[in-house]
Amino acid sequence: MEQRLTIFTLAMVALVGLLWGLNWPAVKFMLREVPPFTLRAAGFTGGALVLLSLVKGLGHRLRPAPGEAMHILAAGLFVIFGFNIATALGQQLTEASRAAIIAYTMPAITAVLASIFLKERLTWRRIMAVAIGMMGLAVLASTDFAALIAAPAGPLLMLAAALSWSIGNVLVQGRIWSLSPLALTFWFFVVSMVMAWPLALWLEPYGTAAWPGRATWLVFAFHVAGPMATCYFLWAVLLRRLPATVAAISILTAPTVGVLSAILLLSEPVSWQKIVALVLIVLSIGITLTARATDVAPPVPKGA
Repeated sequence: MEQRLTIFTLAMVALVGLLWGLNWPAVKFMLREVPPFTLRAAGFTGGALVLLSLVKGLGHRLRPAPGEAMHILAAGLFVIFGFNIATALGQQLTEASRAAIIAYTMPAITAVLASIFLKERLTWRRIMAVAIGMMGLAVLASTDFAALIAAPAGPLLMLAAALSWSIGNVLVQGRIWSLSPLALTFWFFVVSMVMAWPLALWLEPYGTAAWPGRATWLVFAFHVAGPMATCYFLWAVLLRRLPATVAAISILTAPTVGVLSAILLLSEPVSWQKIVALVLIVLSIGITLTARATDVAPPVPKGA
């Protein structure tokens, strides 16, 4: 497994961080006109179609190896379906900037899970990173602690999203897959699409109250082509090139972009708590990712 941050890898890191960061205000904007399950089902479908065209065009094999289908189902359930459903529901109940800060405790959670299931050593650096990340959440909660206690659903959903994403990462990197990252990502989207549409049709039978406006359609096109199809494909590539905790560097810039873009594009308020929480979350991620090479035992993937 490659563990060096080459120029090409750094370019992927930068693109994923930028696009996933911009996706937070984009989803918040679309949720004004489109309900969450319908939005996610449509996004999964659009992402699957984009990836299918790329898979076919590049001639990648789509048929999984015998016994691999259930592993694809499990990984797709956590890394795409669970994460995206939880974030869509959570953003209805909290600001996009606050949601982004809470969700990006994911690298610290991934570090803990990777140490348990992928045998990456849980050093003092990673323990300190988790502690600092939790301090960031505490600072964020102090913005309006009474309101948080009265309505904790939004932040709890974002924590559930972070946990789902982290579990999915461990499942993806814990195996040697027979498929290319592009084909594997396509199947993750298919799994998510198949699971999301029944929920959308059941819970939101009328879809949107009115046909979405032109601006929403333009944002949706960006959402499908960039944060969904492109970022998840690049993330699958990064998980093959880097250890799980090091791969988390690809989202290091995302919370910063998410918070700043939500403030600029959605006019969400700025507070010292948001700034301090963001700094602490990014610091916790940075500590997680700056461990010496000797502190990281290479993961031992299971055979396909």
